[in-house]
Amino acid sequence: MGAVSLPAVLLVGVLLLAGLPGAAHAEEPRTTLRAVTFNLLHGGPSSGWRGDGEHLEERLAMVTRELQALAPDVVGLQEASVTRGRGNVAARLAAALGLHWAHASATRRVSGLRWLDRLIVWGINFEEGPAVLSRFPIVETDVVDLPRCRRFYDPRVLLRATVQTPRGLLDVFSTHTGHDACQARRIAEVVAARGGHLPALVLGDFNAVDTTEWMITLGREHGFVDAFRAGQPDAPGATVWQQPGAPASTVTRRVDFIFVVPRGAPAPQVRGSRVVLDTPSRRADGSMLWPSDHYGVLAELDLGTASTQQRD
Repeated sequence: MGAVSLPAVLLVGVLLLAGLPGAAHAEEPRTTLRAVTFNLLHGGPSSGWRGDGEHLEERLAMVTRELQALAPDVVGLQEASVTRGRGNVAARLAAALGLHWAHASATRRVSGLRWLDRLIVWGINFEEGPAVLSRFPIVETDVVDLPRCRRFYDPRVLLRATVQTPRGLLDVFSTHTGHDACQARRIAEVVAARGGHLPALVLGDFNAVDTTEWMITLGREHGFVDAFRAGQPDAPGATVWQQPGAPASTVTRRVDFIFVVPRGAPAPQVRGSRVVLDTPSRRADGSMLWPSDHYGVLAELDLGTASTQQRD
């Protein structure tokens, strides 16, 4: 038998690889996205000087391990703190997970006077706010002040991080509202004002249960889809309030949400959702420690087909 030329061998190899299972789809980006929302429990403004933040370092190690196992694509954090001693907690968590990150300080908006707010942050050695962690590059961020209809000296913000997914640009919002209808309405306005070819994600601690009137309005009038309820219509899904040192679960209410907002894009399918970060660890002294006073929520979403269009 005559010698086989090198180009022929290469051609046969390519054809064989093309016939392997999944090879034809190797370049197609996956459509599913895994999102998590979680309130970290910073320990309060005095923790800037006390330093422990309700055993923050131990709890942060627990959170890191579980998020590594969950492998989320995007994470919305609340109560992500910054002090001179502990550094930027969101940045530290992102580095441990190999994710991109963005953080917004609510504390730097207490008075509305930048010089005074900087002085306050320096004096108490503490600031906190929402954050977004993302497996995908963050290409744009924005911070919106939320109205203070109930308590003026309790600043709340909405952080937007636009991430470049394989399926297009995705707006991911993270927020921590008070028990305030004004803030929920403003969030709905901001999310609706931006167009896009993918649905938006709104991740956060809303300090209100899903039967609160303004939370019902988010779905009924603004198209906010509660991913947990879509995936588990009958499960309680309680996320608060967990006593961090309790020997057993103490949660009774659900105030942490992952909302999907189509905004004219094809509505994504919720493939599943569940409560996460809800397991304690035993400390060296035998006591129990929970990851936070909140549990987290995870949702797996099918974003649908990729769009060839770009945002206007």
